[in-house]
Amino acid sequence: MIRVALIDDHESVRLGLEAACLRSGAQDVVFSGSTVTEYLDWRLYSRQSPADVVVLDLTLGDGTTVTENVTRLVRDGSSVIIHSVADRAATVREALAAGAAGVISKASRIDEVVEAIGTVADGQHLDNVEWASAVEGDRAFADAQLSARERDVLRLYAAGLPLKVVADRLGVAYSTAKENITRVRYKYVEVGRPAPTKVDLARRAMEDGLLTRPTESPGAV
Repeated sequence: MIRVALIDDHESVRLGLEAACLRSGAQDVVFSGSTVTEYLDWRLYSRQSPADVVVLDLTLGDGTTVTENVTRLVRDGSSVIIHSVADRAATVREALAAGAAGVISKASRIDEVVEAIGTVADGQHLDNVEWASAVEGDRAFADAQLSARERDVLRLYAAGLPLKVVADRLGVAYSTAKENITRVRYKYVEVGRPAPTKVDLARRAMEDGLLTRPTESPGAV
């Protein structure tokens, strides 16, 4: 059973999503509230484990920023889906850069939202129109100025291949492939998009159009 938390300051939205999750038979809404602080306080006092997926409104009424909210939730151990009207591309990009697994429009059918929760719970990122429109054409967000070789190494490595296999496929030494990944990570840090784990690298590769969707579950470095 996928454990889901809903954070939105519109109760009607939460109630609709909760009913849809219940109907799915595979998703259990363990928390429903209007702020991230409420959710984390609930976690603390109930001693419940983090929700598998948190469906988060892009803008909450408590004055918090999307970067603050996404960062707190990801650090707490949950994957985050932004549930938004998707008309504020800059703020959506901010959420993705902070570590959100994707964004889905509030105009989407309720079954599409439920499907998105399942996708993210499986360790995948959302690959949809909202994601694409948020990053398309934004060079400040998308361009880490990777070299052609770095892009090739990142594409294969982020798709789930072990680094030794990546090196063999590209006809380079393992040490060369490892050095390329180190430089890739450094360049992403330089543009404010750190990627300390292989999952983070897969996210950056998707954001930059190098990877449509991970073909294998990325393992550890």
